[in-house]
Amino acid sequence: MLPPKKPDETLKARGAAARPAGRFERCQTVPETDGWDSPPEPRLLRTEIRIEQPRSVITRNTSPDVPFDRSLNPYRGCEHGCIYCFARPSHSYLGLSSGLDFETRITAKPDAARLLEAEIARPSYRVAPLAMGTNTDPYQPAESRLAIMPGILRVLREWNHPVALVTRGQTVLRDLDHWAALADRGQAMVGVSVTTLDAGLARRLEPRAPAPATRLRMIRELAAAGVPVRVMVAPVIPVLTEPELERIMTAAREAGARYASMIPLRLPHEVAPLFRDWLDRHVPGQAAHVMKTVQAMRGGRDNDPRFGSRMRGEGVQADLLHQRFRLARKRLGFARHSPALDVSRFGPPPRAGDQLSLF
Repeated sequence: MLPPKKPDETLKARGAAARPAGRFERCQTVPETDGWDSPPEPRLLRTEIRIEQPRSVITRNTSPDVPFDRSLNPYRGCEHGCIYCFARPSHSYLGLSSGLDFETRITAKPDAARLLEAEIARPSYRVAPLAMGTNTDPYQPAESRLAIMPGILRVLREWNHPVALVTRGQTVLRDLDHWAALADRGQAMVGVSVTTLDAGLARRLEPRAPAPATRLRMIRELAAAGVPVRVMVAPVIPVLTEPELERIMTAAREAGARYASMIPLRLPHEVAPLFRDWLDRHVPGQAAHVMKTVQAMRGGRDNDPRFGSRMRGEGVQADLLHQRFRLARKRLGFARHSPALDVSRFGPPPRAGDQLSLF
C-alpha cells in the first residue's frame, strides 16, 4: 500500500494519488493526525515551476535500445501526469517523489537555447540528430507560458541541426513554422504519442495531456505542413489499450502519419507500485488481468530492465502483439523505416561582419 497524499491536499486531474519516497531515500514520511488539532483546511494541489540553471543541456547516452546518442529535455517532471510514464523515477535524483511530485514540482531550463548553441558551436562537436521529448514532454502545459522551445528551434534552424521530437502536447502547433522549415531541409521528424482513442480512459491515464482527438489533429496539421510524422502507440497496456492497436494505427494513418512504432508497457522502479495503485483505484476488476499479462511479457516480473528486451518484451503475448503491429503497418501502408535526417549542412550561421566567400 502506497502512503497517502497529505490530509489537506485536494487533487484535481492528477495521475498519481500518493507521494512515495524515492528509491534513494532512507526514510519515508507518512502524515498522521493525533486527534488533538482540528482537521486542516483542504487546499488544491497546484503545479510549481522552478527554474534550473544548468551548465549544459545536451545529455549523452550509449544505450543499445534507443536510436540516438544525444538528447535535450527543457523540463524535469511533466504535468501531463501519465501514470505509466517511464520517466517518473528520474525525479528521485532530485530527492523528490516519482508520484505526485513528478507531475506537480516541475523544473524548467529557460536558458536552454543559449546553452545549446554554446555546446554545438564547440570545435569538438560532431553533429548527429538531437532527440527531444525522450524523458519528459517539451510541450507540456508550462511551455505555453515559458516558451522555451521557440528559442531552441531557432538555434537548430540557424545551425542546420537535425532534430527528432516525441510529444503529445498541442503547443507543438504554435511552433509549426519552425518544424516545417526544418522538415523542408530534411532535418526534422515528429513523433506523436497516441495511447488510446477512448477519451474517458485517456482522461484517467493521462489527466493533463491533450485528448485523443486533439492528438490526431496534431498529426493532421503537422503532416499538412510537410513534417514527417510518426504515430507512437506507446505504451501498449494489456487489456486496457491493447485491443485498440489497429484502430489507433488506422486513425493516425488517415490523419497523415507516415511512420509507426509500438512499445509494450514498461514499469521501471517506482512506476510499478504507482501503476498498481492506479489500477486498484480506476479499474479494480481488471487489475489482476492487466498485471498478469504484463508479467507474462516481462519474464514473470513487473519489469524487465535488460537491454534487448525492455523495449520489446518477450514470450507469446509479446510476440503476438508485435506480429499484429507488423501486419497492421503493412496493411495500412506505413513506411517500414524512418528517413535519415540530413546532417550534411550543419554549420555556424552567418553573422554580421563575417568575411564574404570569394567563391
